Amino acid sequence: MADTQKGSPLTLVLMVASAAFGGTLQYGYNLAIMNAPTTFIQAFINETFQERWDIHLEEYQVTLVWTIIVSIFSLGGLAGALIAGPMTIRFGRKKCLLLNNIFLLSGALLALTSRAARSFEMIIVSRVLVGINAGVSMNVQPMYFGESAPKHLRGAVSLSSAVFTSFGVVLGQVVGLREILGSEPCWQYLLASNAIPGIIQLLTLPWFPESPRYLLIDRGDKEACLKALRRLRGCEVQTSELAEMQEEQAETLGVRPRRPWELFQDPSVRWQLISVMVVSSAMQLCGNDSIYFYASYVFKEAGISEDKIQYITIGTGSCEFTACIMCNLLIERKGRKFMLMGGFILMTLWAIVFTVALSFEHIISWMPYLSMACIFTYILSFGMGPAGVTGVLPTEIFNQTARPAAYMVAGSMMWINLFIVGMVFPFLVSGLSQYCFVPFGSVCLLSALYVGLILPETRGKSLSAITREFNKLNFKDQEKNSTANANSQPQFVTASTPF
Repeated sequence: MADTQKGSPLTLVLMVASAAFGGTLQYGYNLAIMNAPTTFIQAFINETFQERWDIHLEEYQVTLVWTIIVSIFSLGGLAGALIAGPMTIRFGRKKCLLLNNIFLLSGALLALTSRAARSFEMIIVSRVLVGINAGVSMNVQPMYFGESAPKHLRGAVSLSSAVFTSFGVVLGQVVGLREILGSEPCWQYLLASNAIPGIIQLLTLPWFPESPRYLLIDRGDKEACLKALRRLRGCEVQTSELAEMQEEQAETLGVRPRRPWELFQDPSVRWQLISVMVVSSAMQLCGNDSIYFYASYVFKEAGISEDKIQYITIGTGSCEFTACIMCNLLIERKGRKFMLMGGFILMTLWAIVFTVALSFEHIISWMPYLSMACIFTYILSFGMGPAGVTGVLPTEIFNQTARPAAYMVAGSMMWINLFIVGMVFPFLVSGLSQYCFVPFGSVCLLSALYVGLILPETRGKSLSAITREFNKLNFKDQEKNSTANANSQPQFVTASTPF
């Protein structure tokens, strides 16, 4: 009975805050902090080449090295996504998040000492390690939350990963202000400041329980599962919740964790896998990260002075943060499908308006202000839909043995497409000019159609109910064949003859 006394509904909230502050917050934070020190690090790269080899780099050469520093974060994220699955199986969800801080703290140390060592290569290695940390967090944290939350809060709790990611963007923009760490003497401290959330997580997360589903299904420890549930729920365990877990345990009994390539060979999860790949890819190919690139340019065209733009830019991050909170409040009322499809439809609309505004900005005086409005509405629409719902899906549509592999596939698609967009977007801008958002709008439209036509609603449903929905697609041909065979069977009619 002592365990029941220790439980509190607040435990789940604090666990979410602890895991996310050192988890998905790092993704948004490490994207945002690279904007402020751009010119300072580029100057440092040039100085390093001059000191070592007495070579003065051309502008395009400096830009190339800088592009590698920025883009290598995505490749680190891909590596993190690939190792996240095996790590969660071996160490569990909570311990995996704690061990993940090794990559973060090593990267922060390299960034901090890179200036004194006169080595831009240390910054590159640092970005790889920080990327690995973000890749692991983006996969493991939604899994940890989805497995720890009760069914009626599963979407909202899992969505908090997106809330903390957007909060990380805002925090990175604020810390990157010239008055804080965004100045020339402080850029190495800015790059290393990501260690602080990691240290906070190391000090707080050990006090919270492991995922109850992991304890019961993977470890077979029913007592530890019950203890974790009591702490997270703040009351005695509901029979229905435990029964659902035991049903999943029975279904996966004796089945080893799946590997990613096995999912591709399994027809029973074909459409679940396609759905996760489509939505995860669309999250990056929709152009939300690219619109931050256009923000400074549009703000200049609207007449905002250079020294004020850094403060206005914080508003873009705040927009996504606000939208993710709104999505968190609405997702259990409106459902995943509505939020996801609605977000993509609105982004398609704003991409069209943004293209029109860019086309007429030098002809109609008020068009730059319309462009400004499009930036904020595009980001709001992204936060209301794709940013929040995408991370929830693998937890809800895959069982315990397939879930880590599904997150590996989803994470890989996300990071690969982030890298592609980062490399291709400058060429889209130069090649398509004001029409550069047409491809992004097309992706949003196609994604909305896919979600509307294929993806079933998962809100409040058990895994077995969701699986039955997908089986209608996975085994559609077999159902047709069985129906055809039934119709082709000879029908015998017995007539009664009166005597």
